[in-house]
Parts: sequence; C-alpha cells; structure tokens
Amino acid sequence: MGLESETPPRVTPTGWVPEPLPPGALGADPSPSPSPMAAARRPEPPPDDVAAVIDALLVAAGAELGGASSAQLLDRARGLTRVQNLVTAELARVVARAETHEAAAADGLTGMRPWLRGHVGATGPEAAAVLAAGRLLERMPVLGAAAAAGAVTAGQLGVVGRILTEDVWATGAAAGVDLAAMDQVVTDTITGDHPRTLPQVCQRIADTIDPDGPPPVDPTEGRFLRITRRADGSRTLRGSLDAAGGEKVEAALEAIAAAGRCEGDLRTRDQRSADALVQLADLHLALGDLPVLRKVRPQLTALIHLEDFLDPTGAAAATTLGSGVTVSSLVARQAACDADIARIVLGPDSLPVDVGRAQRLVPAHIRRAAEVRDGGCVFTGCHNPAWMCDAHHLVHWIDGGATSLENTALLCERHHTQVHHGFTIEFDHDQGRWRTFRPDGTEILIGPLTDTRGDPLPDLRTADPPLFDHTGG
Repeated sequence: MGLESETPPRVTPTGWVPEPLPPGALGADPSPSPSPMAAARRPEPPPDDVAAVIDALLVAAGAELGGASSAQLLDRARGLTRVQNLVTAELARVVARAETHEAAAADGLTGMRPWLRGHVGATGPEAAAVLAAGRLLERMPVLGAAAAAGAVTAGQLGVVGRILTEDVWATGAAAGVDLAAMDQVVTDTITGDHPRTLPQVCQRIADTIDPDGPPPVDPTEGRFLRITRRADGSRTLRGSLDAAGGEKVEAALEAIAAAGRCEGDLRTRDQRSADALVQLADLHLALGDLPVLRKVRPQLTALIHLEDFLDPTGAAAATTLGSGVTVSSLVARQAACDADIARIVLGPDSLPVDVGRAQRLVPAHIRRAAEVRDGGCVFTGCHNPAWMCDAHHLVHWIDGGATSLENTALLCERHHTQVHHGFTIEFDHDQGRWRTFRPDGTEILIGPLTDTRGDPLPDLRTADPPLFDHTGG
C-alpha cells in the first residue's frame, strides 16, 4: 500500500468520479502541512566524520566473538582501548571549545557541564572530568598530541589534571619555568615503560614549579558534603569538615547519641552516630525553625493512595517520597504518626486535578500538586529539585492567566528567567511530559543517540506508569 492520502474520492450524483486536481491548482485540496511538533522532533545527525565512526563501531559491535582465540580477543581489547582514548580526547577537545564559545547557551544552560548532565546523561563527575580534560589538553599541547593519537587514557588525564592544576601551571608561567619541557616529561612518562609512576612524576613537577605549595586559605573553604541517592532511596554520605566545624558536628551528634542510649543498646558507634544525625534533622523539622523554601517549610513529603495508607500490612512501592523515590507504605504510616495529612485529588491520568482557589501568587496547595506532577524544574535537560524552583504561570497572570495547576510549571531560577526572555515550555498531553523550545522555535532534544543518516530515531520512550494502579492486573 502506498503513502497516498486515504481521503475517499468525491462522487457526483451520477456516479462520475472526477480526476484529482494537481497540487497547487485552483480548487485543489490544500496539502497537509507538517506538524510543527513533528518537525521539531527531527534529530540533527552528527557530522559526516563522526557518523562514519559511529557506523564503523556499530559494525564492530556486531562481530561474533565465539570463535576468537585468546590472542585475538586481547588484540581486539587493545585496539578498542585506543578507540576509547581517541574518543575521550576528541570529546574533551570539542567540549572545551564549546565551553569557550558558550555553546550551551543555545539550549538555555550556563555551561557544558550541566549540558553534558542534562543532554547526554553524564553524571556530575563524568561531566566535570570531560571539561577538565579539555582544558588540560589546551594548556599541555604535547600531551594533547599524544591524546589525539589515542595514547592517553581518561584516568591518566585525570591524574595529571588533579596534580598539575591550572593554578600550578600559571605559577610556572609567571616564574619562567620551561613548561614545554615539563609537558614533554609528563607525556614521556605516560607513553614510556613506567606509566605507573605518573602521579609521582607530576607531584615532583608541581613541587619544582611551586616549592612553597599553595598559599594558606580559609579552612572552611575545604568543607563539602555530598549526599548520593541510591535506587532504593537510601543515601550515602561523603564529606570533609575543617577542625572547628568537625568538632561542632561531633559534639552535637555525640550529645544526641548519648541521650538516646539505654540499657541493652547493641548499636555500634557508627549506627548511633547515623541515628543521631537523623534525630537532629527530626528535631529541627519538628520545631519549624528552619528557613522556608518557596513559601513551604521543609518537611518530609510522602504521597500514598488512601487505600494503601489504611492497609496495616504494608504494600511495597506504594509510597512516593518528595524526592521521587518509591518505598513501602509503612514509611508513610510511620510518618503520619506525627504529621499533617493533605488530600490531593488525582484524575484518571494520575495527575493532580484542580486543588484550590485562584489568586495571583501560587498558594501552597497548588504548588504541592505541581511538585507531585513535575518533580522539579521542567526545562529540558535540567534536574534541579522542586525546592529550587519557582512556580511559573504559563499564561502570565497579568495577561489573564489563571492561578491553577494547569497553568503552573516548576522552573529553577535560571530557567524561569530564560522562559521570560524567549524560551518557551509546553506540556505535551499525548505523551504526558514537558517540552522546551528555543527562541527560534526549535525544540531542545536530549540524548546522545542520533541517526547517522539524519532520519528520526524510533521513540523508545515508554509512558510513565500511573502513580497509583489499582486495576488488579
């Protein structure tokens, strides 16, 4: 069957079927215009040279390995390592160039680090490493040439960049150090017989350039706390505190831990400290003395269907926490022992429906429903959480827009500004998700995969499951 229009031919009362008029003729049916959404969804293909590399790698990935000998497997692994090194170096070079030209601004982002995270799914450390490698190869051209030949791994670039920082290199340039010779020494170490000595060689060079080391700094500048969320919602904490700050935190946790000890307490010291940290958070959340975020005081939010909530036996993955993690209904029942309970009515598509009165400023109950629906900033490629977001009117209130959930979207401060200066966001009801468009009308698309021929990739996205499914299936 062809792709002709399925519109039935016109039939006169006598049964005569007129010949169709050619397109553009007077009285001819107008040709259907392509959907602007479909046109915007067409992905841009990569440049021809990159497309050729992708095609070659796809062929290599389809090779059968069952009959390969050990020597052939090792040779293949060695060759693919060089390919990986080549791609790492070229990606770093392109990202550094894009950063210099502020290319990410075309997609409404501040730099290439958030662009890599939001558009190709890189983690924060991965994005930082790519950008740091690009800058390193710019200031060390000998090393850059070796990397461009596939002789330097991503890990080796990380070692060099961590020790021979931009500040160390700038200090050497100001002191008249022969940086080209230092660059050559580093490269010779990597490509020579003793690449494992790279950290020691780099440290000797850093000590030669700046024997006094970095100047003293405010000890609090080294503080950091990183909270990593696992798939099951549990958290891993990693951080560092200066001497005075660590003393304060230890004193507070030790006081709470000691007050909570009782006879027969078999918890380890680490367990008591972790419990004390959670108890410290409980105390301040209960007191209500923490700063208010977006007109809502900090709180544990747990979304659960009323039927699951009333079930004392517990239901797995029946509760959605404010961070988006799903946990057992027992978590919600525990929180409800000492909590306010707010009712949000969900429609048949599992999205919150109208939750309240209209006014210029978005009230807390509408914002709460928007947080349930959006989860955070809806600007394509942004992952800022809900507590960092403003409630934006899609149709501005001054232009007659209602203060309702349908007319509300969560946007972080930067992207709220972008939307007020040319970018637009729209909710696609067919796919149940937000879309973002640049000032020129083109859609911002994310994902590293594009068809090498320029044809649209098949939409592999599956619809999000409803928040609550009680069909019994």
